[in-house]
Amino acid sequence: MRWKNESRSLRIFRRHPQTDECGRSDPGPHGVVIQVMATGVCRSDWHGWMGHDPDIVLPHVPGHELAGIVAAVGSNVKRWRVGDRVTVPFVAGCGHCPECHSGNQQVCESQFQPGFTHWGSFAEYVGIHYADLNLVRLPDALDFATAASLGCRFATSFRAVVDQGKTSAGQWVAVHGCGGVGLSAIMIANAIGANVVAVDISERALELAESVGAVATVNAARVANVVEAVKEITQGGAHVSLDALGHPTTCFHSIDNLRRRGKHIQVGLMPGDHPTPQVPMSQVIAHELEILGSHGMQAHRYGAMLDMVHSGKLQPGRLISKKISLGASIDALMNMNSSKASA
Repeated sequence: MRWKNESRSLRIFRRHPQTDECGRSDPGPHGVVIQVMATGVCRSDWHGWMGHDPDIVLPHVPGHELAGIVAAVGSNVKRWRVGDRVTVPFVAGCGHCPECHSGNQQVCESQFQPGFTHWGSFAEYVGIHYADLNLVRLPDALDFATAASLGCRFATSFRAVVDQGKTSAGQWVAVHGCGGVGLSAIMIANAIGANVVAVDISERALELAESVGAVATVNAARVANVVEAVKEITQGGAHVSLDALGHPTTCFHSIDNLRRRGKHIQVGLMPGDHPTPQVPMSQVIAHELEILGSHGMQAHRYGAMLDMVHSGKLQPGRLISKKISLGASIDALMNMNSSKASA
C-alpha cells in the first residue's frame, strides 16, 4: 500500500529545501505509518539542514517533533490500531540491545531518529519502526500541536531536569539559553518547586522566562561576569545548571556557575565548528561536579510528564509561538538562526 505523500526534502545542505511528492511503503511487520497532524520546527532540524549531523544522508526529509494518527499497522504490532492518536520520542529504540533491555531506549545502540537517521515529519506521513516499544498514546484532551511540541525540546528538558538533574523543590537551577528548550526546562523546574535563574542575551527571551517561572534573570550581554551574577543570586552557585543553547560559552558558564557537587546537564547541541568546548576540569575535580547529557526521553517515561500536563502543572502549549503550514516550514527552518527566530 502506498500513499500520496507531500514532503519537504533536503537535496543539498544549506540550500533551499524543495517540495516533493513521494510514496510511503508498508510499515513493515513491527512498524506503523503515522498521518502527521502536527510537527514542530526545532533548532536540531536547523543543525541537520546545515550539515552538522553525520547521520543524515541526502536526499532527506527533516522533522522529528510530531504527533498524529496511526494510518497503517504492521502485522506483528500488538498495541496499536489504525486511528490511534500518538506521538513518538525523537530517539527511538530497537528493543534488542542492552540499553533497550535496561529501559534506556534514548541511548539505544541501534537507535533510529525520524528526521535524522530516517525520513521525518515535514511530510503528510511518516513511518516509525518498532511501534510497540516507541509510540506514546495521547490523551483525547491533548491537541496535536501541543503533543508535537513534547517530542524533543520538552521531553529532553523533562529528562534533563527530572531524571538527570534529579532536581528537587528549593534547589537553585540555572538555565543558559531561553529558546524552546530553555523555556521548557524553566517551566518544568518551576513546577517541581525549584528556583530558576534564566540567562540569555535577549530581554524578550528573559521576559518569557519570567512568565513561565524564572525567579531571577541575567542578561549575559549586559553583566560583566555571568558566572558571578548567577552565584550572587543563588548565594553560592546553582545546584543544577543546563546549557540549553549549545555553545562553548554557555557550556563553560553552566559548569562554572555550579556550587560544590552541583550537576551540569548539556542539552543544547554544539555547533559544527565548535564540537568540543573547553571544560573547567580542575573545578570539576575539586568540587566533585557532575557533567551529564540529556538525549531525548524514553516512551515509557512520558506518563509522568503527561500527568503533569493533565494536572495543569505543565502547560507546554504556552510555548507554541505560532502555527504555520507545511509549506511555510521551509522558511522557518532556514531562518532558525536569525535574530528574529526562536530556538
